[in-house]
Amino acid sequence: MKNHSSTLLAEVRSFRQNHPDVRYVDLIALDIPGHFYGKRYPVEMLEKVAAGGPLKLPQNAVLLGVQGGLFKIGDYCFNDGDPDANRRLVPGTLMPVSWESQPLGQMLITSDGTEAPIEFEPREVLAKVLERLHHKGIHPVVAFELEFYLFDKKLDNGLPQFARDPLSEDADDQPNLHIERLSRFSEVLDDMAQTAKDQGIDITVITAELGPGQFEINFGHLDDGLRAADWAALFCRSTRGVALKHGYRASFMAKPYLQFPGSGMHVHVSLYDGAGNNLLAAHQQQPLRHAVAGCLELLPHCMPIFSPNHNAFRRLGGTVNAATRASWGFEDRDACVRIPESDPRNLRIEHRLASADANPYLVLAAILAGLEHGLEAQREPIAPLNDDRNSGTDFPLEMLEAVRAMQHQAVLRDKLGAEFVDVYCENKRQDHLAFQQEINTREYRWFL
Repeated sequence: MKNHSSTLLAEVRSFRQNHPDVRYVDLIALDIPGHFYGKRYPVEMLEKVAAGGPLKLPQNAVLLGVQGGLFKIGDYCFNDGDPDANRRLVPGTLMPVSWESQPLGQMLITSDGTEAPIEFEPREVLAKVLERLHHKGIHPVVAFELEFYLFDKKLDNGLPQFARDPLSEDADDQPNLHIERLSRFSEVLDDMAQTAKDQGIDITVITAELGPGQFEINFGHLDDGLRAADWAALFCRSTRGVALKHGYRASFMAKPYLQFPGSGMHVHVSLYDGAGNNLLAAHQQQPLRHAVAGCLELLPHCMPIFSPNHNAFRRLGGTVNAATRASWGFEDRDACVRIPESDPRNLRIEHRLASADANPYLVLAAILAGLEHGLEAQREPIAPLNDDRNSGTDFPLEMLEAVRAMQHQAVLRDKLGAEFVDVYCENKRQDHLAFQQEINTREYRWFL
């Protein structure tokens, strides 16, 4: 503990020396819907926390709904006295914030690694899955890819407007994959990439996607699953901030336009043993087949994680590369689980189903749980799409059905934790019901 505190203290003091104009640091963590919550600390108080001082926030901050409200979930929120829970600083995450008007810092905090972790905290759920895999001699290497849209900063009666081309000042309303779009929006994209790098995130490939104003950012591969998910979460925060600074809105909303492709979160995962051998490539790739089978078996029960809101279900089906059935295939982007072409050393799966606004900690935890289950059960998967274009198993396509499928799945409750599954499902159910408590203009048009 002393060594840990001394490392954190050195990090804080180095930050203060390098950024003497920063007076406050945002201490942030991701809640269940994937929003950051936390507190803004004077930087001198942060030194006290780094030295071993207490850091407490309400336990139920993790349970907030999409709109920030609290739901009654078991005894949480209204019958528990709203207790505080210990958090700790995540080493290596103290970075400057460049998109705010005043100098600021930010640092991740978490309950995992404390004496009493919050069982339903997303980062803690992933931490437990990774710890179990490490004890089994399984070491994941992970890389995220995130798609997002740029919109004009101003909304039109609450609706998004196409981003304005900086050169022509016209709306970028033409869907395309042209490289020229990267040039036209280079100023904001370059700032997003550089800001992410300043946060310690390894940005690699930038792609202009099919939708108007849609882009994709790839991250480097990491042998630390928690850090990989940290990168995805922090990138969303910084990208929104940078976009506003340039007069745009950046959104990871799953399906902002019905007529254009949605935005996804693609996750590449390979598994290695302690000696660095690719476990999926052994025995003529038989473990790969088992891992795929496990992923596909649990996938229908993980839909509230992969599609965490009403809008995310709109993304599935009827558009480019968004499946409506659990499927897999080699070099096939129509599959939920794609096997990219690679040498045996880099053999991996690419899980393509999650929406871009899903919680990256929970998405990775669910994928790893599926891989682990598959390696244990050693079942053969269904036929790949390469052999049968109709291959696939159904999964829920609306939230309440998805919650029912998730809540009582025994393997998932074991792998992710029964308490987490119960809390998460009730949070999603309540959010969905709250979303429906508004009459929109279409209802009057149809039924008045």
